[in-house]
Amino acid sequence: MFIQTEDTPNPATLKFIPGTDVMGQGTADFPDSDAARRSPLARRLFQVDGVEAVFLGSDFVTVTKSDQQEWFTLKPSILAGIMEHYASGLPVVEAQADATDASDDDDDDVVKQIKHLLDTRVRPAVAMDGGDIVFHDFEDGIVTLSMQGACSGCPSSTATLKMGIENMLRHYIPEVKEVRPA
Repeated sequence: MFIQTEDTPNPATLKFIPGTDVMGQGTADFPDSDAARRSPLARRLFQVDGVEAVFLGSDFVTVTKSDQQEWFTLKPSILAGIMEHYASGLPVVEAQADATDASDDDDDDVVKQIKHLLDTRVRPAVAMDGGDIVFHDFEDGIVTLSMQGACSGCPSSTATLKMGIENMLRHYIPEVKEVRPA
């Protein structure tokens, strides 16, 4: 197995691309080791000293390190952990969690438009950087979103939300006045 790595805009996070499906569909965010109970892959990666967060995308894994560790010392252990996981035959995630978004049937037209724009224009770009974006709420013209994976805690995530996503949503959906982080 050949695993490629890519830098992300977040210097504390590195994207690992194993060349095979990781989640296939959806994503899974493990901000700490306690959250990784349902993922053998994430549990294995949290055993590496210095790993602070793991995010699983469709075909990639992003790992966030502590400030005290350097990538040149962590990278070999993380690569080995990913290879060992795939060699073990264990699933990436033991049980699929409930979807983070409620059924779209209950959403009004504006929320459906927001989710559509996020899914088609924002999510692919954010995934290229090793992360994801989650819609939380739309109320009184304010869209509440959260960033995951490499985008969570990234120095440029606030600028991405305010200047990128907010401007795009306001352009296409006049009802949107502001975007805020959750």
